[in-house]
Amino acid sequence: MRRLLLATLASLALALPAAAQTTIPPGPRIAITAVTQPVPTQPQYTLVDQPILRDGLRTRSNGRIEVTLASHAERNLGGAEIIRLVRAGQAEIGAGTLTTLSGDVPILDGVDLSGLAPDIAIARRIADAMTPIANRDLERFGVRILTMYPFPAQVLFCRAPFTSLADLRGRRIRTFGNSLVDFYTALGAQPVSIGFPEVYSALERGVVDCAITGSGSGAAARWPEVSTHISDLPVSWAVAAYVVNLAWYNRQEPAVRALIDETFREMGDRLWQLGADATRDGIDCNIGNRDACRIHNIAARPMTEVKASAADRAETRRIFEQVVLPGFVRRCGARCGEIYNQTIAPISGVRFGG
Repeated sequence: MRRLLLATLASLALALPAAAQTTIPPGPRIAITAVTQPVPTQPQYTLVDQPILRDGLRTRSNGRIEVTLASHAERNLGGAEIIRLVRAGQAEIGAGTLTTLSGDVPILDGVDLSGLAPDIAIARRIADAMTPIANRDLERFGVRILTMYPFPAQVLFCRAPFTSLADLRGRRIRTFGNSLVDFYTALGAQPVSIGFPEVYSALERGVVDCAITGSGSGAAARWPEVSTHISDLPVSWAVAAYVVNLAWYNRQEPAVRALIDETFREMGDRLWQLGADATRDGIDCNIGNRDACRIHNIAARPMTEVKASAADRAETRRIFEQVVLPGFVRRCGARCGEIYNQTIAPISGVRFGG
Protein backbone atom coordinates (compact mmCIF):
# COMPACT_ATOMS: atom_id res chain seq x y z
CA MET A 1 0.00 0.00 0.00
CA ARG A 2 2.79 2.42 0.90
CA ARG A 3 4.41 1.77 -2.49
CA LEU A 4 1.17 2.80 -4.20
CA LEU A 5 0.88 5.92 -2.05
CA LEU A 6 4.43 6.94 -2.88
CA ALA A 7 3.79 6.30 -6.57
CA THR A 8 0.70 8.48 -6.40
CA LEU A 9 2.62 11.26 -4.68
CA ALA A 10 5.28 11.06 -7.38
CA SER A 11 2.64 11.28 -10.09
CA LEU A 12 1.11 14.33 -8.40
CA ALA A 13 4.50 15.96 -8.27
CA LEU A 14 5.05 15.34 -11.97
CA ALA A 15 1.55 16.53 -12.89
CA LEU A 16 1.99 19.95 -11.33
CA PRO A 17 4.57 22.68 -11.84
CA ALA A 18 7.24 22.97 -9.22
CA ALA A 19 6.49 25.61 -6.61
CA ALA A 20 8.61 28.74 -6.51
CA GLN A 21 11.00 28.59 -3.58
CA THR A 22 10.50 31.62 -1.37
CA THR A 23 13.41 31.98 1.02
CA ILE A 24 13.24 33.46 4.49
CA PRO A 25 16.12 35.06 6.39
CA PRO A 26 17.66 33.48 9.48
CA GLY A 27 15.80 34.20 12.70
CA PRO A 28 14.05 32.69 15.68
CA ARG A 29 12.24 29.37 15.47
CA ILE A 30 8.56 29.53 14.47
CA ALA A 31 6.36 26.84 15.98
CA ILE A 32 3.07 25.98 14.24
CA THR A 33 0.43 23.60 15.54
CA ALA A 34 -1.76 22.37 12.68
CA VAL A 35 -4.85 20.15 13.12
CA THR A 36 -6.06 19.10 9.70
CA GLN A 37 -7.74 15.94 8.35
CA PRO A 38 -10.33 13.79 10.16
CA VAL A 39 -8.07 10.71 10.41
CA PRO A 40 -4.32 10.25 9.84
CA THR A 41 -4.71 7.47 7.26
CA GLN A 42 -6.42 9.68 4.66
CA PRO A 43 -4.45 10.38 1.46
CA GLN A 44 -4.94 14.11 2.03
CA TYR A 45 -2.94 13.71 5.23
CA THR A 46 -0.29 11.24 4.08
CA LEU A 47 0.25 12.60 0.55
CA VAL A 48 -0.08 16.35 1.15
CA ASP A 49 -0.15 17.50 4.78
CA GLN A 50 2.82 15.46 5.93
CA PRO A 51 5.22 15.96 2.99
CA ILE A 52 4.34 19.57 2.10
CA LEU A 53 2.97 21.27 5.23
CA ARG A 54 5.00 19.52 7.91
CA ASP A 55 8.20 18.44 6.15
CA GLY A 56 8.18 20.96 3.31
CA LEU A 57 7.90 24.06 5.49
CA ARG A 58 10.74 22.82 7.68
CA THR A 59 12.97 22.29 4.65
CA ARG A 60 12.04 25.50 2.83
CA SER A 61 12.59 27.58 5.96
CA ASN A 62 15.98 25.96 6.65
CA GLY A 63 14.60 24.59 9.89
CA ARG A 64 13.09 27.84 11.20
CA ILE A 65 9.48 26.65 10.86
CA GLU A 66 8.54 23.56 12.84
CA VAL A 67 5.01 22.22 12.26
CA THR A 68 3.43 19.89 14.81
CA LEU A 69 0.78 18.10 12.76
CA ALA A 70 -2.22 16.15 14.06
CA SER A 71 -5.53 14.85 12.76
CA HIS A 72 -8.94 15.48 14.33
CA ALA A 73 -9.04 11.89 15.61
CA GLU A 74 -5.69 12.26 17.35
CA ARG A 75 -7.01 15.34 19.18
CA ASN A 76 -10.43 13.78 19.90
CA LEU A 77 -12.19 16.44 17.82
CA GLY A 78 -15.37 16.10 15.80
CA GLY A 79 -14.41 18.83 13.31
CA ALA A 80 -17.00 21.47 14.18
CA GLU A 81 -14.59 23.00 16.72
CA ILE A 82 -11.87 23.93 14.21
CA ILE A 83 -12.69 27.62 13.79
CA ARG A 84 -13.00 28.11 17.55
CA LEU A 85 -9.78 26.12 18.12
CA VAL A 86 -7.83 28.32 15.71
CA ARG A 87 -9.48 31.51 16.90
CA ALA A 88 -8.47 30.71 20.49
CA GLY A 89 -4.87 30.11 19.45
CA GLN A 90 -4.89 26.46 20.46
CA ALA A 91 -3.73 25.76 16.90
CA GLU A 92 -2.30 28.25 14.44
CA ILE A 93 -3.76 26.35 11.46
CA GLY A 94 -6.76 24.01 11.22
CA ALA A 95 -8.82 22.37 8.49
CA GLY A 96 -12.37 21.10 8.26
CA THR A 97 -15.18 20.56 5.77
CA LEU A 98 -17.26 23.66 5.05
CA THR A 99 -20.49 21.86 5.89
CA THR A 100 -19.11 21.19 9.36
CA LEU A 101 -17.72 24.71 9.81
CA SER A 102 -20.87 26.44 8.55
CA GLY A 103 -22.45 26.32 12.00
CA ASP A 104 -20.21 29.27 12.83
CA VAL A 105 -20.24 30.92 9.38
CA PRO A 106 -23.42 29.95 7.43
CA ILE A 107 -22.24 31.33 4.06
CA LEU A 108 -19.69 28.48 3.94
CA ASP A 109 -22.48 25.98 3.31
CA GLY A 110 -23.22 27.64 -0.03
CA VAL A 111 -19.88 26.60 -1.53
CA ASP A 112 -20.73 22.88 -1.67
CA LEU A 113 -24.49 22.48 -1.86
CA SER A 114 -25.84 19.09 -2.94
CA GLY A 115 -26.28 19.04 -6.71
CA LEU A 116 -24.46 22.35 -7.23
CA ALA A 117 -21.29 21.11 -8.97
CA PRO A 118 -21.64 18.14 -11.33
CA ASP A 119 -17.86 17.91 -11.77
CA ILE A 120 -14.77 18.84 -9.82
CA ALA A 121 -13.67 21.60 -12.21
CA ILE A 122 -16.88 23.52 -11.50
CA ALA A 123 -16.47 22.83 -7.78
CA ARG A 124 -13.04 24.43 -7.84
CA ARG A 125 -14.18 27.51 -9.74
CA ILE A 126 -16.91 28.04 -7.15
CA ALA A 127 -14.50 27.51 -4.24
CA ASP A 128 -11.97 29.96 -5.69
CA ALA A 129 -14.64 32.59 -6.31
CA MET A 130 -16.12 32.23 -2.83
CA THR A 131 -12.86 32.26 -0.83
CA PRO A 132 -12.50 36.07 -0.56
CA ILE A 133 -16.20 36.43 0.25
CA ALA A 134 -16.04 33.75 2.94
CA ASN A 135 -12.95 35.43 4.38
CA ARG A 136 -14.87 38.65 4.98
CA ASP A 137 -17.14 36.72 7.34
CA LEU A 138 -14.39 34.58 8.83
CA GLU A 139 -12.16 37.53 9.67
CA ARG A 140 -14.79 38.63 12.19
CA PHE A 141 -13.87 35.39 14.01
CA GLY A 142 -10.16 36.18 13.80
CA VAL A 143 -9.39 33.55 11.15
CA ARG A 144 -9.02 33.44 7.39
CA ILE A 145 -8.93 30.74 4.73
CA LEU A 146 -5.55 29.86 3.27
CA THR A 147 -6.98 27.52 0.63
CA MET A 148 -10.06 25.42 -0.05
CA TYR A 149 -9.84 21.84 -1.27
CA PRO A 150 -12.10 18.82 -1.96
CA PHE A 151 -12.38 15.26 -0.81
CA PRO A 152 -13.39 12.64 -3.40
CA ALA A 153 -16.89 12.97 -4.85
CA GLN A 154 -19.59 12.19 -2.30
CA VAL A 155 -21.43 9.19 -3.68
CA LEU A 156 -24.00 6.68 -2.50
CA PHE A 157 -23.24 3.22 -1.11
CA CYS A 158 -26.26 0.87 -0.75
CA ARG A 159 -26.70 -2.58 0.73
CA ALA A 160 -29.28 -3.60 -1.92
CA PRO A 161 -29.41 -3.07 -5.69
CA PHE A 162 -30.60 0.15 -7.30
CA THR A 163 -30.40 1.40 -10.86
CA SER A 164 -31.50 5.05 -10.63
CA LEU A 165 -32.30 7.85 -8.20
CA ALA A 166 -35.97 6.90 -8.44
CA ASP A 167 -35.17 3.55 -6.78
CA LEU A 168 -34.12 5.34 -3.58
CA ARG A 169 -37.67 6.30 -2.61
CA GLY A 170 -38.42 5.02 0.90
CA ARG A 171 -34.84 3.99 1.67
CA ARG A 172 -33.15 5.11 4.88
CA ILE A 173 -30.02 7.00 3.85
CA ARG A 174 -27.24 8.20 6.11
CA THR A 175 -26.55 11.85 5.32
CA PHE A 176 -24.67 14.78 6.84
CA GLY A 177 -25.40 18.47 6.45
CA ASN A 178 -28.62 20.30 5.65
CA SER A 179 -28.40 20.26 1.87
CA LEU A 180 -27.98 16.47 1.69
CA VAL A 181 -31.04 16.12 3.91
CA ASP A 182 -32.97 18.37 1.51
CA PHE A 183 -31.70 16.45 -1.52
CA TYR A 184 -32.63 12.96 -0.37
CA THR A 185 -35.91 14.09 1.17
CA ALA A 186 -36.85 15.46 -2.26
CA LEU A 187 -36.22 11.99 -3.70
CA GLY A 188 -38.64 10.48 -1.20
CA ALA A 189 -35.88 8.85 0.87
CA GLN A 190 -35.55 9.03 4.66
CA PRO A 191 -32.36 10.86 5.71
CA VAL A 192 -30.73 9.54 8.88
CA SER A 193 -27.98 11.33 10.82
CA ILE A 194 -25.24 8.92 11.89
CA GLY A 195 -21.62 9.72 12.70
CA PHE A 196 -19.10 8.38 10.20
CA PRO A 197 -17.51 5.84 12.59
CA GLU A 198 -20.92 4.25 13.22
CA VAL A 199 -21.96 3.90 9.56
CA TYR A 200 -20.25 0.54 8.99
CA SER A 201 -22.27 -1.16 11.71
CA ALA A 202 -25.45 0.71 10.68
CA LEU A 203 -25.13 -0.69 7.15
CA GLU A 204 -24.20 -4.11 8.45
CA ARG A 205 -27.26 -4.30 10.73
CA GLY A 206 -29.66 -2.68 8.29
CA VAL A 207 -30.24 0.41 10.44
CA VAL A 208 -29.75 2.30 7.17
CA ASP A 209 -30.17 1.04 3.62
CA CYS A 210 -27.62 3.40 2.07
CA ALA A 211 -25.03 5.96 3.12
CA ILE A 212 -23.18 8.79 1.41
CA THR A 213 -19.50 9.56 1.71
CA GLY A 214 -16.47 10.03 -0.52
CA SER A 215 -15.82 7.14 -2.89
CA GLY A 216 -12.37 6.70 -1.38
CA SER A 217 -13.51 7.35 2.19
CA GLY A 218 -15.91 4.43 1.89
CA ALA A 219 -13.10 2.25 0.58
CA ALA A 220 -10.88 3.22 3.51
CA ALA A 221 -13.69 2.45 5.96
CA ARG A 222 -14.32 -1.00 4.37
CA TRP A 223 -17.89 -0.17 3.39
CA PRO A 224 -17.75 -2.72 0.51
CA GLU A 225 -17.94 -5.36 3.23
CA VAL A 226 -21.43 -4.15 4.22
CA SER A 227 -22.79 -2.69 0.95
CA THR A 228 -23.16 -4.02 -2.56
CA HIS A 229 -23.83 -1.11 -4.96
CA ILE A 230 -22.05 2.24 -5.42
CA SER A 231 -23.22 5.20 -7.52
CA ASP A 232 -20.84 7.19 -9.71
CA LEU A 233 -23.01 10.34 -9.40
CA PRO A 234 -21.22 13.15 -7.47
CA VAL A 235 -23.81 14.70 -5.17
CA SER A 236 -21.25 17.03 -3.55
CA TRP A 237 -17.48 17.22 -2.94
CA ALA A 238 -17.11 17.68 0.84
CA VAL A 239 -15.17 20.88 0.09
CA ALA A 240 -12.96 21.80 3.03
CA ALA A 241 -10.66 24.66 3.99
CA TYR A 242 -7.48 25.33 5.91
CA VAL A 243 -7.88 28.36 8.19
CA VAL A 244 -5.19 30.33 10.00
CA ASN A 245 -5.26 32.46 13.15
CA LEU A 246 -5.24 35.96 11.68
CA ALA A 247 -3.53 37.72 14.60
CA TRP A 248 -0.72 35.15 14.58
CA TYR A 249 -0.40 35.32 10.79
CA ASN A 250 -0.21 39.13 10.78
CA ARG A 251 2.61 39.08 13.36
CA GLN A 252 4.87 37.06 11.07
CA GLU A 253 7.57 38.61 8.89
CA PRO A 254 6.48 39.35 5.31
CA ALA A 255 8.80 36.64 3.96
CA VAL A 256 7.32 34.07 6.36
CA ARG A 257 3.78 34.99 5.33
CA ALA A 258 4.80 34.71 1.68
CA LEU A 259 6.25 31.24 2.27
CA ILE A 260 3.09 30.11 4.08
CA ASP A 261 0.88 31.47 1.29
CA GLU A 262 3.02 29.81 -1.36
CA THR A 263 2.94 26.49 0.48
CA PHE A 264 -0.85 26.50 0.71
CA ARG A 265 -1.23 27.43 -2.95
CA GLU A 266 0.83 24.35 -3.79
CA MET A 267 -1.19 22.24 -1.36
CA GLY A 268 -4.43 23.50 -2.89
CA ASP A 269 -3.30 22.53 -6.41
CA ARG A 270 -2.25 19.07 -5.28
CA LEU A 271 -5.39 18.48 -3.23
CA TRP A 272 -7.71 19.37 -6.12
CA GLN A 273 -5.75 16.97 -8.32
CA LEU A 274 -5.91 14.34 -5.59
CA GLY A 275 -9.67 14.88 -5.25
CA ALA A 276 -10.09 14.17 -8.95
CA ASP A 277 -7.78 11.14 -8.93
CA ALA A 278 -9.17 9.70 -5.70
CA THR A 279 -12.77 9.95 -6.90
CA ARG A 280 -12.36 7.46 -9.72
CA ASP A 281 -9.76 5.47 -7.80
CA GLY A 282 -12.20 4.99 -4.91
CA ILE A 283 -14.85 3.61 -7.23
CA ASP A 284 -12.35 1.35 -9.02
CA CYS A 285 -11.06 -0.01 -5.70
CA ASN A 286 -14.61 -0.60 -4.47
CA ILE A 287 -15.65 -2.51 -7.61
CA GLY A 288 -12.48 -4.62 -7.59
CA ASN A 289 -10.75 -3.04 -10.60
CA ARG A 290 -7.26 -3.92 -9.38
CA ASP A 291 -5.36 -2.40 -12.32
CA ALA A 292 -6.87 1.05 -11.68
CA CYS A 293 -6.80 0.92 -7.85
CA ARG A 294 -3.71 2.91 -6.85
CA ILE A 295 -4.58 5.11 -3.87
CA HIS A 296 -7.03 3.15 -1.73
CA ASN A 297 -7.38 -0.52 -0.77
CA ILE A 298 -8.92 -3.02 -3.18
CA ALA A 299 -12.26 -4.37 -1.98
CA ALA A 300 -12.21 -8.00 -0.86
CA ARG A 301 -15.85 -8.26 -1.97
CA PRO A 302 -16.27 -6.15 -5.13
CA MET A 303 -19.27 -3.87 -5.40
CA THR A 304 -21.44 -3.14 -8.45
CA GLU A 305 -21.07 0.32 -9.98
CA VAL A 306 -24.32 2.12 -10.78
CA LYS A 307 -23.69 4.61 -13.58
CA ALA A 308 -25.84 7.73 -13.49
CA SER A 309 -28.13 8.25 -16.46
CA ALA A 310 -28.91 11.55 -18.17
CA ALA A 311 -32.25 11.45 -16.36
CA ASP A 312 -30.49 11.11 -12.99
CA ARG A 313 -28.28 14.10 -13.75
CA ALA A 314 -31.27 16.17 -14.86
CA GLU A 315 -33.14 15.23 -11.70
CA THR A 316 -30.14 16.21 -9.59
CA ARG A 317 -30.09 19.65 -11.19
CA ARG A 318 -33.86 20.05 -10.76
CA ILE A 319 -33.70 19.19 -7.07
CA PHE A 320 -30.81 21.59 -6.58
CA GLU A 321 -32.67 24.44 -8.25
CA GLN A 322 -36.10 23.84 -6.73
CA VAL A 323 -35.29 22.42 -3.28
CA VAL A 324 -31.66 22.61 -2.17
CA LEU A 325 -30.87 26.19 -3.18
CA PRO A 326 -34.08 27.70 -1.72
CA GLY A 327 -33.48 25.71 1.47
CA PHE A 328 -29.97 27.14 1.81
CA VAL A 329 -31.18 30.72 1.34
CA ARG A 330 -34.01 30.16 3.80
CA ARG A 331 -31.53 29.03 6.46
CA CYS A 332 -28.77 31.50 5.64
CA GLY A 333 -30.79 34.64 4.82
CA ALA A 334 -31.40 37.02 1.94
CA ARG A 335 -27.78 38.20 1.85
CA CYS A 336 -26.70 34.64 1.05
CA GLY A 337 -29.11 34.53 -1.86
CA GLU A 338 -27.63 37.78 -3.21
CA ILE A 339 -24.07 36.47 -2.82
CA TYR A 340 -25.05 33.23 -4.55
CA ASN A 341 -26.56 35.08 -7.52
CA GLN A 342 -23.60 37.45 -7.84
CA THR A 343 -20.78 34.94 -7.42
CA ILE A 344 -21.92 31.34 -7.91
CA ALA A 345 -24.82 31.57 -10.37
CA PRO A 346 -22.57 32.72 -13.27
CA ILE A 347 -20.59 29.48 -12.75
CA SER A 348 -23.43 27.07 -11.96
CA GLY A 349 -25.88 28.45 -14.51
CA VAL A 350 -28.70 28.35 -11.91
CA ARG A 351 -30.01 31.58 -10.32
CA PHE A 352 -31.87 31.76 -7.05
CA GLY A 353 -35.39 33.06 -7.51
CA GLY A 354 -35.41 32.82 -11.25
